[in-house]
Amino acid sequence: MILDKTPYSFDRVVRMALAAGLLWGVITTLGYLSDVLIPFAVALLLAYIMNPMVHRTQGYVKSRGVAIGLTMLFFVLVLLGIFWIIVPLMGSEMRHMGRLLSELVSNSKLAEAAANRLPPDVWQALRDYFNTPEVQNFFRTDSFISMAQDALRKILPGIMGLISGTYSVIMALVVPGVVFMYLIFLLLDFQKVRTVWKEMIPAPYRESVISFVEEFDLAMNRYFRGQVMISGVLCIVFAAGFFIIGLPLGILLGILLGVMSMVPYLQVLGAIPAVIVAAIHALETGQSFWLVLGLTGLVFVAVQIVQDVILVPRIMGKAMGLSPAVMLLSLSVWGKLLGMLGLLIALPMTCLVLAYYRRLVLGAAEPAIPRASAQESQT
Repeated sequence: MILDKTPYSFDRVVRMALAAGLLWGVITTLGYLSDVLIPFAVALLLAYIMNPMVHRTQGYVKSRGVAIGLTMLFFVLVLLGIFWIIVPLMGSEMRHMGRLLSELVSNSKLAEAAANRLPPDVWQALRDYFNTPEVQNFFRTDSFISMAQDALRKILPGIMGLISGTYSVIMALVVPGVVFMYLIFLLLDFQKVRTVWKEMIPAPYRESVISFVEEFDLAMNRYFRGQVMISGVLCIVFAAGFFIIGLPLGILLGILLGVMSMVPYLQVLGAIPAVIVAAIHALETGQSFWLVLGLTGLVFVAVQIVQDVILVPRIMGKAMGLSPAVMLLSLSVWGKLLGMLGLLIALPMTCLVLAYYRRLVLGAAEPAIPRASAQESQT
């Protein structure tokens, strides 16, 4: 215990200092190895999310390998279907928005309408911003693809540096291939690791460590997986809503807001770009700005109702998760410490730290979340 009345002897202070030094060393090492750990972290999160489906499929086909193959085939077909439908639409949206911005910064009818309907200072500020090379280039499809490739090189320089820049097609396949290999191996050994690791804990500490890990796993199982499912559904609902009302970049904005909803209510920040896009749409179509803004707000309200009334009660149930403030803080802190790797492991590590704090520091006798059923603990 840290908060007990045990005196701080020299031995105890030294052990605490060594623990702090070990923690600093682990974080420093993770930061140094983040380039090569990112594919593994992505695969580990995917394996954790997909394992329940593999487990259920295995109940029908018996073979673990066949269950993994069927699950992977299902996810690949779903992803291919999504890309088959979404990517052409997003490309069309990018070209459409690029054309609108070009007209806004030129002496076109759209620019004249904007000058007449917006305050002069606001219109001049927007025109100057839209006329910057960065904004103009962003909405060129070839430039967008180039930026995605550059971002991939910055995120994974340890892997991307092994391949010459002239082999762009191969380069685009290497990282997904590495993640796919990690994912297969992790899923194959997932159940074995969940059983064998307990035998590796020394007997005097086995019971307390197992209890702690089970509490952490239960929090991740009930909350993290559920939040991923909710985020995926909200991506679809947001994108469909914006597409129906005809917003430029509606699909891209909807997917972005759905991903932001991994932190509850963070999607509210998306109201700012949504208002800007709604204003551009009103200028393009000649509709009332307030009408377009009202329809955009209606999409936000509908999504919030779907999230709070349907998705959260059905998927999350009574599971207690992290508060939005803690989740946002954890993403900021871990992202600052470890970059992209920190963003990937932020929520799991925060759940782990809180589980440790409740059980070993506060000495909680009971977990802060309900016990899992036998079926849930197996998955």
